[in-house]
Amino acid sequence: MIGKLGIVFAKEFIENLRDRRTLLSALLFGPLFGPLLFGAMVSRMLHQSAAETDEVLEITLSGAEQAPNLAHYLESQGLKLKLAPLSEAAARAEVRRGASALVLIVPEEYAARFRAGEPAPLLLVADSSDSQTRRSAERVRLLLSAYGSGIAQLRIQARGLSPLLAVPVAVNEIDVTTPTGRAIVVLGFMTYFILFAMLMGGLYLAIDATAGERERGSLEALLSLPVARGALVGGKILATCAYMALSLAINLAAFVVVFRFVPLEQFGMSANLGPRTALEFFAICLPFVPLGAALMTLVASFTRSYREAQTYLTSVLLIPTLPIAFASIYSLKTRSALMLIPSLSQHLLMTSVLKDEPISARDIATSALSALVLAGLLIAATARHWRRESMLR
Repeated sequence: MIGKLGIVFAKEFIENLRDRRTLLSALLFGPLFGPLLFGAMVSRMLHQSAAETDEVLEITLSGAEQAPNLAHYLESQGLKLKLAPLSEAAARAEVRRGASALVLIVPEEYAARFRAGEPAPLLLVADSSDSQTRRSAERVRLLLSAYGSGIAQLRIQARGLSPLLAVPVAVNEIDVTTPTGRAIVVLGFMTYFILFAMLMGGLYLAIDATAGERERGSLEALLSLPVARGALVGGKILATCAYMALSLAINLAAFVVVFRFVPLEQFGMSANLGPRTALEFFAICLPFVPLGAALMTLVASFTRSYREAQTYLTSVLLIPTLPIAFASIYSLKTRSALMLIPSLSQHLLMTSVLKDEPISARDIATSALSALVLAGLLIAATARHWRRESMLR
């Protein structure tokens, strides 16, 4: 049984090596494209964030004569003011057409209300649909809030009272995150690329070994051989596993190389992504390999042509990666109960490794066992399907 399984494995493995276009897609384009794209996105995001921090913020100020001290304060905080008399309607129109990113309007009643010690109104016109403008508007709001707080303290002091009365609560924030923990903000979605590249590594072989055999007319001859259907299925799934493991290894190696050129340290972050981390990722994902291979082989076994199998499996690939999306939306933390869910458990464990957090051996064992048990059930279901006569039709 084992000898025949090895023969089927060798046949499928070597045949797939001969298809150079498939090989390039499965072991080069798929594993390398994700790290290169992800690294470029992270680098671009970091550089853009740095540029926005260093860039002088320019706003349009209308009614500066009503609040000269406010205008001087904003300039002292590094803002570049463009003075222009605008009504509220004109300011809205100017922001909508992109002539000004932000417009601060000082109404005519501002000076009188300010002198009377009443809340003096200000209008900040911005387009919140633009993420960059939204961040700039938040920066201006913080400056205006600080200006108002300073004025309040001066008024209290002028009345012979302590300015500290205007600060009833002093909040000192203590950030317990580590540089590696901060890096998760930008690296959290990396696990999706890893799992997807791993599945893509075995996609074409899973299709070719099932629907491809049927379309070429070689499946009937293969099933007529004196080989147990379990050995045939096992050999094909094992070959798919081998290509998935190769794709996973190449993908992880590419991530290690790419992130050596991403300047995370300049932003107080640290990518805990070296050769040791890559080996830990490989060990965490390895139990998921037979599960993915069995799932793709089972689905492809029900199809009649290569194109049909490709259509179905493209949709099936989304199933193992959906839990990662839910983990990101609901900010799920590593818990023992979640280790029973394949792909989600791999994502959570890899995230913990990236954060340099301790991982319990029980969680690792639970994650691996749940994936292997489900893989065994899918392999059994695939072998049972191959024993049916419908496989020949």
